[in-house]
Amino acid sequence: MRTLIASVTLALLSNLAHAGNAACEAKAAEKKLAGAAKNSFIKKCEKDAAGSASAACLNKAAEKKLAGAAKNSFVKKCEKDAAAAPAAQ
Repeated sequence: MRTLIASVTLALLSNLAHAGNAACEAKAAEKKLAGAAKNSFIKKCEKDAAGSASAACLNKAAEKKLAGAAKNSFVKKCEKDAAAAPAAQ
């Protein structure tokens, strides 16, 4: 069961990283970064974006007192919606 949860979490975070990549690329271009500095900035930007979206979704699930499959489903949908929102802007 733990392996399944870890796999689902990893899959969600990788999807968020791909969605956040465009926004982070834009920020790097705005700062006129190149090479290793750009790569480092983008990596940190994506990590920060994924972590904040995931934490917010987990907090919302806790507020709704969700557990088990309902919690996992809610968090998955919440993170997907959070990833789609910045891409739409």
